[in-house]
Amino acid sequence: MKRILYFLAIVTLVSCDYFDKKKVYTEDILEEQLQTFTWNDVDEYPTFEFCENTSGKENKKVCFENTLRRILNKNLAKYQIIVSEEINDTVQLKITIDNEGEFFINDIKSAQTTKDQIPQLDSLLRQSLDSLPKIYPAIKRSQHVKTQFVLPVIIKIE
Repeated sequence: MKRILYFLAIVTLVSCDYFDKKKVYTEDILEEQLQTFTWNDVDEYPTFEFCENTSGKENKKVCFENTLRRILNKNLAKYQIIVSEEINDTVQLKITIDNEGEFFINDIKSAQTTKDQIPQLDSLLRQSLDSLPKIYPAIKRSQHVKTQFVLPVIIKIE
């Protein structure tokens, strides 16, 4: 009988911790989540409708970038650009796609010789990407998010 009482006393003392409830603060949970959150990565990249069937995150990204380049090349081919010397430059387009799928060119970086030879290059690039098909924005944790990236475009004129 004594053993049973000792056993019950020990179980009661140890089990009191089991019934202790700890208060969890939402700020603590948020802080913990923010520390593990990868800000520079998205779950799904922006995409066009016909890239939706492409499987894999990286493949969708490649489809999206190749589609932009294809549209850009097609539209730039309409213009006759005359230069006095050969141009071989990689132009960097800094692009933003907001959480609504709106497309913006924030900045265009090119070599000074390219700017001197083709002063209208910025406006030609912007006009070439004015009428894009519907863009679906990037997704992070099931939410549409704004994304920015750099699209390199090779300009080669002989």
